[in-house]
Amino acid sequence: RATATMGDTPEPSPQAPLAVLSKVELRVSCRHLLDRDTLNKSDPCVLLLMQSQGQWMEVDRSEVIKSNLNPVFAKIFTVDYYFEEVQKLRFEVYDSHGHAGVGTHDDDFLGGMECTVGQIVAQKRVTKPLFLKYGKFAGKSTITVISEEISGNNGYVELAFRAKKLDDKDLFSKSDPFLEIYRIDDDRSEQLVYRTEVVKNNLSPIWEPFKVSLNSLCSCEEKRKLRCVVWDYDSRGKHDFIGEFFTTFEEMQKAMGENKVQWDCMNPKYKIKKRNYKNSGVVVLLDLKIHRVYSFLDYIMGGCQIHFTVAIDFTASNGDPRNSCSLHYINPYQPNEYLKALVAVGEICQDYDSDKKFSALGFGARIPPKYEVSHDFAINFNPDNDECEGIQGVVESYQSCLPKIQLYGPTNVAPIISKVARVAADEERTKEASQYFILLILTDGVVTDMADTREAIVRASYLPMSIIIVGVGNADFTDMQILDGDDGILRSPKGEPVLRDIVQFVPFREFKNASPTALAKCVLAEVPKQVVEYYSYKAFPPRCPQPDTPDSNLSSPQ
Repeated sequence: RATATMGDTPEPSPQAPLAVLSKVELRVSCRHLLDRDTLNKSDPCVLLLMQSQGQWMEVDRSEVIKSNLNPVFAKIFTVDYYFEEVQKLRFEVYDSHGHAGVGTHDDDFLGGMECTVGQIVAQKRVTKPLFLKYGKFAGKSTITVISEEISGNNGYVELAFRAKKLDDKDLFSKSDPFLEIYRIDDDRSEQLVYRTEVVKNNLSPIWEPFKVSLNSLCSCEEKRKLRCVVWDYDSRGKHDFIGEFFTTFEEMQKAMGENKVQWDCMNPKYKIKKRNYKNSGVVVLLDLKIHRVYSFLDYIMGGCQIHFTVAIDFTASNGDPRNSCSLHYINPYQPNEYLKALVAVGEICQDYDSDKKFSALGFGARIPPKYEVSHDFAINFNPDNDECEGIQGVVESYQSCLPKIQLYGPTNVAPIISKVARVAADEERTKEASQYFILLILTDGVVTDMADTREAIVRASYLPMSIIIVGVGNADFTDMQILDGDDGILRSPKGEPVLRDIVQFVPFREFKNASPTALAKCVLAEVPKQVVEYYSYKAFPPRCPQPDTPDSNLSSPQ
């Protein structure tokens, strides 16, 4: 970010359009780096690599910080962020040798760390140990990565300023004033936020209203100091200083509605020299309008957890699990389609759930002890706690449950949708954006209870939840497309439309020969939009992030 010099012709800076794609800024620091140099300390530099098709590719590198084992790098790494992908990052720290640049010899390697963009975004701040080759710790070395979204989607503010009775700096005419607003950053440097147009020959100018993002104006911190400067324009670039004042966005907000806020425009030199000096004019904020626009990352970084539930179809049409033709056959060398779909989607979701516990349910089977048909049983057979530890826990519960149940029918999914909806309804009552629910239904056929399912989906569309249905096997899934509202609006049997489209249906066979990431990408691509739509409809802002502690994950849901 370049701070504009006074020689620039004052023209309003163009405002960046709201980005569709999220971009994330990563700031890096290290502590207790290894000392590789004999006479002085290491000169560290960080390389950022991203995995692409199994290969690590260098994305960018930081500056070199001379002789420092606890460097805080000024370089800001910017990466594109996709919720529906696992984006693997690797940070490598090297000791640099002047003109030779950054060597990649083992002697110069100070340590590396791997993580995903999702983990950094969910935790906001990640501190991890650095490792040398072969998994050996690099002494006590650690690396800290802090993330901040820069999509500009955190809202913008519209401001309208005027001034009165400004000092006249021109000999034969009146001043030609313009106003500049600077944000004062934590390191006391100043960043130009906005420069108004010049109003010619006028000591009481009214400037055109303008819009700036809250991120740009005050880094979304209402108490951050702002410096506002009024200049008399000079065509040769030697603008005359009229005066300045300091304020905050918090103070500016008093100008909402009919109120106005005003500041004395002060020239510090005159204040010292002139005994009766009052001011060099007054600047008035006539109007302030806030337009808040939240993004998916705002909610995630505010502590919103994604709670993941998987529901597995155990109806007889899957075939006897002991038979190798069955969709539920456990092949020791090759996961079946149910497991492939579960792992592909679950691996993305687990980065956004701090306790890494997933609810795992089954439907359409006769279950012990009485072998009655159930359409919403816990596959770990614990009715009081259907959660499994991580994706691996779900896989293990699935494999151990198969020999204990009898595959039966029919394919009723409304009970499971309603079960998750009850938990989501409890969450909604908190009136906070703290938990959002994703239900993944894996089924081998068209649902039998279509009317009840449509009713349950319409009800669920008012709650913080999304439903992903993956069709496993070779059945004709044409009727399932009706649940995915892409072709039209899904309605309940009574004709009530869904509030928002929350269902994504995909036949697994379309991804059979593709990588698991392709399936996850397809079914999860809509989720960020669905999360934002729900919380926007409810007018729930993101929660305030909890204070960062170096290794803390997201705060637990309330």
